[in-house]
Order: sequence, then C-alpha cells, then structure tokens
Amino acid sequence: MTPWVTRLLVANIAMFALTYTVLPSFVTELLVFVPRAILTRPWTVVTYMFLHGGLSHILFNMLGLFFFGSRVEQRLGERRFITLYLVSGIFGAIASLIFTPNAAVIGASAGVFGVMMAFAMFWPHEKIYIWGVIPVEARILVLVTTAFALFAGLGGRGGGVAHFAHLGGYVGAYAYLWYLQRNSAQRRFKAQMTRVEPSVKRQVAVHRDQLDLQGVHELTRDEVNRILDKINAGGIESLTPEELRFLSNFAPMDDRKPLPPA
Repeated sequence: MTPWVTRLLVANIAMFALTYTVLPSFVTELLVFVPRAILTRPWTVVTYMFLHGGLSHILFNMLGLFFFGSRVEQRLGERRFITLYLVSGIFGAIASLIFTPNAAVIGASAGVFGVMMAFAMFWPHEKIYIWGVIPVEARILVLVTTAFALFAGLGGRGGGVAHFAHLGGYVGAYAYLWYLQRNSAQRRFKAQMTRVEPSVKRQVAVHRDQLDLQGVHELTRDEVNRILDKINAGGIESLTPEELRFLSNFAPMDDRKPLPPA
C-alpha cells in the first residue's frame, strides 16, 4: 500500500476503536459534522471523515480506499492525493450543508468517493468486480452510483445514508483534478510554445502579397501557397500558430520582426 492510503486506513480504524472503547461520547459529538453548527464547529468539516456508525460502515469505506487509493496515489503523488481526499470530504460536507442542513454526517464516504472519481477519470475502462463477481467499468460505476445518489437523495429515500455527501465527494474530486490539469506544467509549456506575438500576425497580414519566395524549394513554395489559400478561404484567424510562424519567415527582410524564441 502507498503511504497516505496506509495512514488513512490506520487513522480511521484507530478512531473507530477509540470511539467504541475509551473516547467519551461528548468528545465524539464534537467531531460529528452538524451542518447547522458549522460556524461554531468549523473543524468538523474534516473530523467527521474519521468517524463511522458501525462495523459495516467503516468496512465498506476502508475497502473502497484500499482498492482504489493506492493506484490513484501512485498517479498523483502523496501531496496531491491527500489533498484530493480532503477536498472531496470537505465538498461532501458542503453538499450536506446545502441539501440536508438538519442531518448530522459522519464517515469517510465523501473522501472515498472522491478517490473513486479520480480512479474512473484516470482509468475509465478498468473493470471493477462488484461483490467479486459482476464486472463493471469504472466510469459506469461512477455514473450508476451518481444516478442512485441523486434518486435516493432527491426522492427522500436517504435511509440514514448521506447521499449528498457522496455526490459532493465526486464534485470535489472532479473540480480538484480539473484544477490540476488546467495548471499543469505541461499545459503551461504547450501554451507558451504555441503563443504567437501580435506583431507576427500583423507581419503576415501586411506582407502576405509580398512574400519573398526566391530560391525557395518547390515543396516549401507549395506549403506557402497552401497557407495563402487557407487565408483566402477563412481569413488569417484560421491559421494555426505554427502556420503563422512559418509564413512570417518569408516576409521582406527589411520588415521582418524578430520572432519570439521557440
């Protein structure tokens, strides 16, 4: 098992044991997330994730964390994995605050559901065996559990299950992974490499009828003509950054502006 999956398993099991042995009930009550008391007990948006209502409750949550968590942590790294887990749990608390403000919430389900969402986003076609028998693709599992949570939550068939916390976990994980992808170093590098200075676009627009093709190879001349035809058909905005850079190389030398470094 990976480091944070191990720590979370140990923390949840230890807290479960303490809750049912030596921990006074009033201390446990201070750790439960009660939406209407969020202003006086703000810490409970995190602590509620380490409390469970019974053996089956913690068993299913820890099995989900065990089966999905390690691969997700290996993919994201330790710091991003624990952030994903906590963000998912906090979003679960927020969803409960919005949709079920009078219901107390405990359990790691929102965090675990967030890990499931990450797993499905990274390996959507990976087969998950329900009860060890029924194969279901990870993406289908997320869709089915989302539909069920919506049906049960909106239909008032909660049955003591925090369905909106589960949905909040999905939303939190999706939002965090979207943020990571949007701000990834690879994306920033690609944006920098494909950015074209406005001066390059002006240069092509002004001198496209005065391009210096003297001594240019026939294949290169054909490519220039192809790009000019593309401008005639769709305008200069239809060109890709690579085509703009390529065409600017044939502007008259006296008017050619230095290009940004590639």
